[in-house]
Amino acid sequence: MNTVVLADDHEIVRKGVRSVLEADKNFTVLAEVSDGLAAVAAVEKHHPALLFLDLSLPRLHGIEVLRQVRSVSPQTRVLILSMHNDEPYVIEALRGGAMAYLLKGSDTAEILHAAKEVLANRRFLSAPLSDWAISALVSKPAEASDPLASLSPREREVLQYAAEGMSNAEIAEKLFLSPRTTETHRTNLMRKLNLQTQTDLVRFAIRKGLIQA
Repeated sequence: MNTVVLADDHEIVRKGVRSVLEADKNFTVLAEVSDGLAAVAAVEKHHPALLFLDLSLPRLHGIEVLRQVRSVSPQTRVLILSMHNDEPYVIEALRGGAMAYLLKGSDTAEILHAAKEVLANRRFLSAPLSDWAISALVSKPAEASDPLASLSPREREVLQYAAEGMSNAEIAEKLFLSPRTTETHRTNLMRKLNLQTQTDLVRFAIRKGLIQA
């Protein structure tokens, strides 16, 4: 039996995907979660074969969830289920480790086909995306000098929350850090990313698909 965690902030989407998978009899859903931090925690707890992941999650964006899942459960294969069909979102998700990118509104057959392709260690894209994303991924691999790669996991968490407009005090409370430690992380990530202002930080996060414009 192939185990699954569903991460989407819309209950109707989770229930729909769950019904599709469980009707096939080859899948069992271990958990449903509605935010990014809960998604990482559920994957770390259950180590599922598959994670269906929305990108636009509260508390932790899907791209950062991808990064953390690769660390806590490397064997878990991730399928993105998103309303976004923009090239930056798709490429960033594939480079982040996603094996499939499905558009919300995909029919039952496509969802099942994608899950089975991923379990067979093959990539899958929704038909409207065609082959351009995989071609771009293969022909233009992520640069080793990608500034995001230079950040520590904690710095990426601070980046996420700062881009969402949270103050250092709010971030400190969220991550159980002191305000001074949070300020240090923020200063370090701004330096590593060569950013000067909060506006620069927000623009960077949008460009990388960490938050929506």
